[in-house]
Amino acid sequence: MSVGMVSTVANPPRLEPTENRSARFQELKGRVHQELLNRLNLDRLTKVSRMDAEPEIRSVIGTILDREGQTTPLSLFERETTTSDVLDELFGLGPLELLLKGPEISDILVNKPSQIFVEKNGRIEDTNIIFRDDKHLMQIIERIVSAVGRRIDESNPMVDARLLDGSRVNVIIPPLALDGPCMSIRRFRTDKLGADDLVSRASLTAPMLGFLKGAISARLNAIVSGGTGAGKTTMLNVLSSFITGHERVVTIEDAAELTLRQRHVVRRETRPPNIEGKGAIRQRQLVINALRMRPDRIIVGEVRGEEALDMLQAMNTGHDGSLTTIHANSPRDALYRLDTMIAMANLNIPDKAVRQQVASAVDLIVQISRLSDGTRRVTAISEITGMENDVITMQDIFVFERTGLS
Repeated sequence: MSVGMVSTVANPPRLEPTENRSARFQELKGRVHQELLNRLNLDRLTKVSRMDAEPEIRSVIGTILDREGQTTPLSLFERETTTSDVLDELFGLGPLELLLKGPEISDILVNKPSQIFVEKNGRIEDTNIIFRDDKHLMQIIERIVSAVGRRIDESNPMVDARLLDGSRVNVIIPPLALDGPCMSIRRFRTDKLGADDLVSRASLTAPMLGFLKGAISARLNAIVSGGTGAGKTTMLNVLSSFITGHERVVTIEDAAELTLRQRHVVRRETRPPNIEGKGAIRQRQLVINALRMRPDRIIVGEVRGEEALDMLQAMNTGHDGSLTTIHANSPRDALYRLDTMIAMANLNIPDKAVRQQVASAVDLIVQISRLSDGTRRVTAISEITGMENDVITMQDIFVFERTGLS
């Protein structure tokens, strides 16, 4: 008769809670980053590329981790992750670098240092990526805004900026942001969507595309209307691709994001006020200036204020084929918004005269919407036909008929 032996471990190893290890890992990266900054020649670092400096810096990080490993044991994966993260801190945007490498991510939404969401394929998802604290997030924000000559502080707590790849950035900090610095990044595809891509994705049909191509070639003035994230800029880029190469185009934007394919393009961008609150250049000033630059067409990235009046006057004074976008939920709402924005110019123009100006200047409104399943669709193409009494008349040329819930 045999007796089975059961082996036991007197003191099994205790696993460290995931939250504690994550916090300790963040602290380690912070220490490595700070020691690296103390060792490096920062002036020299700003003059070399990441590719040239990375081998030497990796070696220094390895030495620091060898010493840290005596008190904080690290796996091979953790060593490599720490090294990559510290390099991103030195040369990039820290924790955001991993998200910026994801081609399927269209929006990065930082609510606070410990809460970052992304939009993938039209749907918002949570992430496990975090910043160490408010100070860490502010360092990255300041790196972004200073790269385009902007500033952010308590006296100027809201800023629009852009990344090197053209992604649009909006930042708001305390005291306006109650839970700490808040940032949203609207990314634009590196492989820009073309007209045929929109048809293949069912954003519009081939007949609609043919009509729009003919309308732009015939120099009709068009407004792309839609809500936030509906795809107005993408549509504006597609429409601009139908402009012939021999025309002179002037673009005006708050934050440059248009990517026109023509060679004869003059790009203009607004400027915020300086630290004394002076020196701001608004879109309206740039539109007025553009009229003196002998443009064939003017493209305003988005009208949102009194510059709408100058844009309409440009459309009415020989700059046919001009394009712009506007935030609105329907073609009719777009006309109401134009009314409101022109009133912001405080010129006391009668309502009927304003509407006559709109009816005379605008030929087409292209309405684009983001549906509940995350897809983008051109839901209407409407023609402005004139005036009846005090009402601008229009007729729909194409309308998207939605069936079902998605």
